[in-house]
Amino acid sequence: MATRTDAPTRREQILREAARLFAERGFHGVGVDEIGAAVGISGPGLYRHFPGKDAMLAELLVGISERLLTGAKRRLEEADGVPSEAVLDSLVEGHIDFALDDRPLITLHDRELDRLRDSDRKLVRQLQRQYVELWVEVLRAVYPGLAEPAARSAVHSVFGLLNSTPHLGRPGSLPGRAATASLLHRMARGAFAAAGE
Repeated sequence: MATRTDAPTRREQILREAARLFAERGFHGVGVDEIGAAVGISGPGLYRHFPGKDAMLAELLVGISERLLTGAKRRLEEADGVPSEAVLDSLVEGHIDFALDDRPLITLHDRELDRLRDSDRKLVRQLQRQYVELWVEVLRAVYPGLAEPAARSAVHSVFGLLNSTPHLGRPGSLPGRAATASLLHRMARGAFAAAGE
């Protein structure tokens, strides 16, 4: 299994470029030849890695949902399963990493989720519900007076805030990754604190 320090595999390169191109021009606006050219192989060469564009889209959207949920579970497990302020901060930091580093996937999810096969779309929704419920559990532990429906609304609202990064301008126009991450973190925690009052 590749780690963050390993060079991306050809499959990972294809997925990254497919996400970028789909986000820029829409799923139907991009052909396999363009994706192949972006990674230096022929369009038909992509079929050695994926049966088609639909499979790439499914792997991108199911994959990010799985990655977010796995990361959130790991953060909670590292705290011995005890929700706390530190776990909430860690969850926020993990989602900010996604929101800043995988901006094309946010755009792709917003625009193209309905293009997935029913089974893949249902799997994405199931994974997302589990991710939300983990956040709700942690949030209610930090703010015990927060009712479950309000906590769920607060989590969805903070996701909306954090997932707005594709609308913040081009990556070079942001004040810098660290400053943007810090701002998003303060805003997310401020929103949760307001909900918990």
